[in-house]
Amino acid sequence: MHQLTFPPPLTRIINDYLSLTKYKNAFPLLRIPFSVYLMPVFWFGLSALREPFSPWRAVGVFVVLHLLAYPASNGYNSYYDRDEGSIGGLRTPPKVSAELLHLVWLFDALAVLGGWLLSPAFAGLVAVYLLVSKAYSYEGIRLKKYPLLSTAVVVVFQGAYTFLMTQVGVGADSVQIVAPDNLLLALVSSLFLAGSYPLTQVYQHAEDARRGDRTLSLRLGIRGTFVFAGLALAAGAGLLAYTYLRRHEPTHLLLFLVATGPVVWLFGRWAWAVWQDEAAADFDRTMRMNQVSSLCMSLAFALMLLF
Repeated sequence: MHQLTFPPPLTRIINDYLSLTKYKNAFPLLRIPFSVYLMPVFWFGLSALREPFSPWRAVGVFVVLHLLAYPASNGYNSYYDRDEGSIGGLRTPPKVSAELLHLVWLFDALAVLGGWLLSPAFAGLVAVYLLVSKAYSYEGIRLKKYPLLSTAVVVVFQGAYTFLMTQVGVGADSVQIVAPDNLLLALVSSLFLAGSYPLTQVYQHAEDARRGDRTLSLRLGIRGTFVFAGLALAAGAGLLAYTYLRRHEPTHLLLFLVATGPVVWLFGRWAWAVWQDEAAADFDRTMRMNQVSSLCMSLAFALMLLF
């Protein structure tokens, strides 16, 4: 019986098609929709500026951070985590392949290049962010194994660092950026991250324990995670109120309180459900909390820009 063979041109076409299919299957692990949940820090950084900035530069910063840098970090994390259960933004993640790492390097390069087109300083900050995110996940370093250190890294770099990086990207002058009130608001962004970040881990305790990652949420336990999150979010809201009043911006404070009312209600309702049954700390409720808090806080900070 003769073995079926294809002529060389057809073989190349088949191989190219299979390769494209592998990249298509790996693409969801970049979790671009999930990256958009981090946009409140972007809007917060813009709303804190008192001098005009270019809307087009702001669009460029958004693209670099939310469509390139964050997805690259997500993909790299997925490559080393190789999650079998639900992860942020994906209920059933596909199998990890080498093509995912190729996409990560591509998005890394595009993020730094896009940042350079805005300003060399912004590109440098983006590159540092990407390197730190690699250290968080890379098996040779794996900051994620250390609960306090990994939390500090995420809270600083996805909070205050990104807040200030956004302002650098849109061309804010250094006097505005290092002003005490602006630095207080940067600290607020980190406090909000300190409250929200452990909640994103609350349904992954089994997966994290299997890999040996002692996350903060795992160390605190499910109920402890909610207590910690509530205290951090309350501290952030308190400091935000103080800073807005110090800046003579009571309208901003009112907008924030009204827009985030649904977030407080949803968090309280979820915490009550978890207190009755810890199984309520599941993927669906976590994603709902992320969506509502991201949309409400982004709305609040975007409305502040109109004032």
